[in-house]
Amino acid sequence: MTSLTHSPAVAAALKAGKPVVALESTIITHGMPFPQNVETARRVEAVVRAEGAEPATIAVLDGIIHAGLDDAQLEAMGQAKGFLKLSRADLGYAVAKKRNGSTTVAATMIAADRAGIRVFATGGIGGVHRGAEKTYDVSADLQELARTPVCVVCAGAKAILDLPKTLETLETLGVPVVVNGSDEFPAFWSRKSGLPAPLRLDRPEEIAALIRARAELKLDGGVLVGNPIPLEDEIAASEINPAIETAIDEADATGVSGKALTPFLLSRMLSLTEGRSLIANIALVENNARLAARIAAAL
Repeated sequence: MTSLTHSPAVAAALKAGKPVVALESTIITHGMPFPQNVETARRVEAVVRAEGAEPATIAVLDGIIHAGLDDAQLEAMGQAKGFLKLSRADLGYAVAKKRNGSTTVAATMIAADRAGIRVFATGGIGGVHRGAEKTYDVSADLQELARTPVCVVCAGAKAILDLPKTLETLETLGVPVVVNGSDEFPAFWSRKSGLPAPLRLDRPEEIAALIRARAELKLDGGVLVGNPIPLEDEIAASEINPAIETAIDEADATGVSGKALTPFLLSRMLSLTEGRSLIANIALVENNARLAARIAAAL
């Protein structure tokens, strides 16, 4: 594909049959403030390398999808303004118009699949927003999980969402939702959501076996792996939920919606928790990258 390029390190790893883990770039441009965004991106890449895999942070630069960024590109993205937030609907637009864009879960899955990468680590997936029965605000991430064969490792769906409806939608779409080492679905900043895990597997090798079995059966779509945030880094649901309610009320009052909603809510959570949400976010992303690298190695 002329619209996609691999970094030299990612190309060499794929050619040699080494494990590769895709990483999204929206967390750099829309998910965290500078300089924590760049520091986190570098730390997550280091975690993947420490597990023997090659990181492939994905972004669109001047209309070219990059599978793997160098340090200078990461630094520039961390301070850049005007990056598009790309999902399936506008990925082609960014390529056609030679624009810069960071990739959401859906767009990263597409790019990873085209680049030959089977495992992707993120923070939390998008899902069904609270009040979706009125707004119809449902993330394209869910449909992408049903159609693109990439394993997505996350700390659950973002806790600002309607988690029961998100799980119901994933079940309807036929997406296997596996929780690593727990009988309860994680809630991003919190280890527990009060919702039972649809499936449980405890080792990377077991998750890799599930991915292989689905490929052999020619089942469409990916596998969603919920990986609870480490105990020492979590913010308990009883503590974080009042802040979430406040942030959602503020978004409703100011009319924030669409693609601007999640960045707005995450920014407000940063303020309402006095920075604790960001610390937890960094910890869970690193934890997910570690598990994703181990799954990629097992594959």
